[in-house]
Amino acid sequence: MTEASARQTVSRTTAPSRREWLAPVGLILLSLVPVVAGSMRLSELASDPVVTADNARFVVFPAPVIVHIVGATVFALLGALQFAPSLRRHRWHRISGRIAAPAGLLAALSGLWLTVFSDLPASDGQALAVIRLVFGSAMAASIVVAFVAVRRGDLRTHSAWMTRGYAIGLAAGTQVFTMLPWFLLFGVPDVNQRAALMAAGWLINLAVAEVVIRRRDARGMFRPSGRSARAAAALR
Repeated sequence: MTEASARQTVSRTTAPSRREWLAPVGLILLSLVPVVAGSMRLSELASDPVVTADNARFVVFPAPVIVHIVGATVFALLGALQFAPSLRRHRWHRISGRIAAPAGLLAALSGLWLTVFSDLPASDGQALAVIRLVFGSAMAASIVVAFVAVRRGDLRTHSAWMTRGYAIGLAAGTQVFTMLPWFLLFGVPDVNQRAALMAAGWLINLAVAEVVIRRRDARGMFRPSGRSARAAAALR
């Protein structure tokens, strides 16, 4: 092999390896705002805060708040790394998935609990509460369906439903981009506008998730093979 051909081979192998990290890094960046906000909330709870109208629902029910923040943070960060193809080919995917999936389920269930039992601010309204219940239930159901699928060796279904569940869980990052332009252009949204803007974040993420799922199907990522069968067995 000549020196020129060797350089071409190296460039062909390093370029895809760099591109494969674009999605995970982008997803981690998208999750930074809710992760940082959650960390600040945990710091507030640890400092024995004075109860105010703004933080009462967090201070009164600290346990589900902590579970929700920690679960959502772990799910967002570990889930982002699942989109790196090189990591999916190693035991790391199985090990981290066994952490990320329960974390996501805890985040969804604790979010549902807080929606039902805590006193939500007046700016949220009943419409947003119903929307949260719908998407929180969908997130929990997606993770359960994905778990059942991988237990029976159906990697395609597992991947599709974990992608949907992750999309719902990451909506807090997208909602920054649906809420902020409205706030800058029109001011503070009213109850109905806030509900619509929050719902838009979930719907945008789910639409992107469906595009990702269909592209995987088009590439034949989960065609039956000896390798996929061994991977399914390892994930059980």
